Amino acid sequence: MNRSISFVYAIALFSMTGCMRTSSQTWEDLKTAGRYMNRGVDALFGKDYESKLLTSDEEFTGPEDQEFIPLRDSDLHAATVNSDVAIPQPKNSPGQKGTPTLSEFYSPAGALQAYFRSIHFETDEHIPKNPIEMEALFQLASFLKQKPNIYLVIEGHCDERASASYNMALGMRRANYIRSFLVKQGVDLNRIFTVSRGKEQPIALGHSAEDWKANRRSEFKIYEK
Repeated sequence: MNRSISFVYAIALFSMTGCMRTSSQTWEDLKTAGRYMNRGVDALFGKDYESKLLTSDEEFTGPEDQEFIPLRDSDLHAATVNSDVAIPQPKNSPGQKGTPTLSEFYSPAGALQAYFRSIHFETDEHIPKNPIEMEALFQLASFLKQKPNIYLVIEGHCDERASASYNMALGMRRANYIRSFLVKQGVDLNRIFTVSRGKEQPIALGHSAEDWKANRRSEFKIYEK
């Protein structure tokens, strides 16, 4: 069905009421009816329209620049399987055979904070891109090699978008990448543990792009014997 046919239908629809209106009112009604007729036809062929009635240009908003389209679960699984599989897990879990429990780990304080700074990630990414933060990871690895009495927990965090299960998996990818990086730099793998917090522990409580950026991070907790 084309526009001319739709327009004919519109004329027929308003022919009974046209005599009760002015010519300008009738013409505006005909144009409006034609638009809706065409929208109905387009919808049959897969075209979609926003149904909200707008009263001014200022009310129109298009897709946000920071629109979030998460990876598929299969993509997430593939990335997890193919990354860092060569790095084994610690011999003991937290709390086993003299290893501290997770509740015993704490946030570094004082001068230690300079080494254990948060690492941030782009949307859907588990590899940090900021060169300054990457340099900080090199410094952290060097520090940990000189401190064999320090145990480390790496927490993976996400922003609020996507499902809880998706973010738990993504948070683990982020934590595991940092662990693998440190182990490859020579840090004892048996002193480094990883956990995912998903989107459950945001440090920024807003809903802006800046808040999301702050929440996409890995944080460190330590235990010193």
